[in-house]
Amino acid sequence: MPIESAGLLLYRRRQKLEVFLIHMGGPIWASRDIAAWSIPKGVISNEEPLAAARREFHEETGFTAEGDFLPLGRFRQNSSKNLTVWAVEGDCDPARLTSTPFSMVWPPKSGRVQQFPEADRGGWFDRKTALVKIVKGQRQVLNAFYEKMA
Repeated sequence: MPIESAGLLLYRRRQKLEVFLIHMGGPIWASRDIAAWSIPKGVISNEEPLAAARREFHEETGFTAEGDFLPLGRFRQNSSKNLTVWAVEGDCDPARLTSTPFSMVWPPKSGRVQQFPEADRGGWFDRKTALVKIVKGQRQVLNAFYEKMA
């Protein structure tokens, strides 16, 4: 049974349409940039999927998303995960991002548990750049978004 996750794609209209992505936190992603950014998302608990998406957005960014939520669809990420995403128009200052921490053993096999932010930074990207920066499994989400916005 696949894990069900939900997320929000924040966008704004400037000279070009821009989307807000987060860079995944922790030492595994620290030196990566290409295919290392994500839509703020997380596992659906005992709640409606949109409520989970809004909660996860706040946990991973510190920002609150308000407005008209445009459903983008349900996307298979891999054999064990599905992701349901909504787009919402808004704005935020990436320099003000705050993210909840997670724990992991680092360095591997050291037995030392350390904490890292789920997202270590955020940024606004145009279509071309976002498609390069986002993790491969979420490119289909961006394509669906840009198709709806055309």
